[in-house]
Amino acid sequence: MPAEQLVAEMVPPPRFDGVRFSTYIPDPQQPSQTEAVRVLSAFADGLGRGATAAGSGRKRWFRREPKAAAPAGPRGVYLDGGYGVGKTHLLASLWHAAPAAPERKAFGTFVELTNLVGALGFQQTVKTLSGHQLLCIDEFELDDPGDTVLVSSLLARLVEHGVALAATSNTLPGKLGEGRFAAADFLREIQGLSAHFRALRIDGEDYRHRGLPEAPKPFTDDEVTRAAYATPGAALDDFPSLLEHLSTVHPSRYGALVRDVAAVCLTDVSAVPDQSTALRLVVLADRLYDREIPVLASGVPFDRLFSEEMLKGGYRKKYFRAISRLTALARDAEGLLRA
Repeated sequence: MPAEQLVAEMVPPPRFDGVRFSTYIPDPQQPSQTEAVRVLSAFADGLGRGATAAGSGRKRWFRREPKAAAPAGPRGVYLDGGYGVGKTHLLASLWHAAPAAPERKAFGTFVELTNLVGALGFQQTVKTLSGHQLLCIDEFELDDPGDTVLVSSLLARLVEHGVALAATSNTLPGKLGEGRFAAADFLREIQGLSAHFRALRIDGEDYRHRGLPEAPKPFTDDEVTRAAYATPGAALDDFPSLLEHLSTVHPSRYGALVRDVAAVCLTDVSAVPDQSTALRLVVLADRLYDREIPVLASGVPFDRLFSEEMLKGGYRKKYFRAISRLTALARDAEGLLRA
């Protein structure tokens, strides 16, 4: 695919098409949520003033303008907080509020950004994104040293070209990679990454479960199968077979995998056997949640997908996010049985 087409698809997912700062409902018990809306709104306004300043004045023919110096201090905002506090909602709202045309701002997950570099190559990615006003990176997490060096270099180059950055994560920028690889060996790169951002902490509980009843219990294989056949566009899969299939598909293609799927019906859901499988399932859960695809399942409850060891390890925040999102999608799926 041409570079322009790949980047053109980097927009907020369907779930966040209509979100704005005005549709974010801060928890009155968490003042940091209200403060985040204020800071991000001001950040978006600042992008507009910068664009106006850059475009003002008369064109001077045959005279080379001096290259603008890179701005001092952080050139972006970094939303840190637990899962379910609305970080992606706020990041997508910033993308919508940024005054640039859609083709001059990009929104994607950290995985999608690294996949873009893999598809285009480093230099072509810099060239393609350097004309953007804003790059939004959701779920910013460094899982290996190669990603650390790659993203540090990419963001440094983009900041030199005046691109503003915004990111969300469950990990403070100075702590990225901690618990997953020898972060101390790559301290310079990690510190370089954190220098690009002003960290903004967002406190609160998971809004997906705030004031809601417990997650629905799994259904029987027969109930799931009947609902799948009664729902146009639904997919019906045996969970172990699905996990095996995911190992043959690159995670960057999981979005395409669920395209045009109206509902995902799973039988025989069981605890995932290993960390690699678990991380693939996390990516699939994110893509299902982005696209608001309900998940109806039999077998073990979603809060028993990951072992205690996994939930205490370096990827624990990813696993808790996946449990939270799959539980929300399971609630959405209850209507399939009623129908």
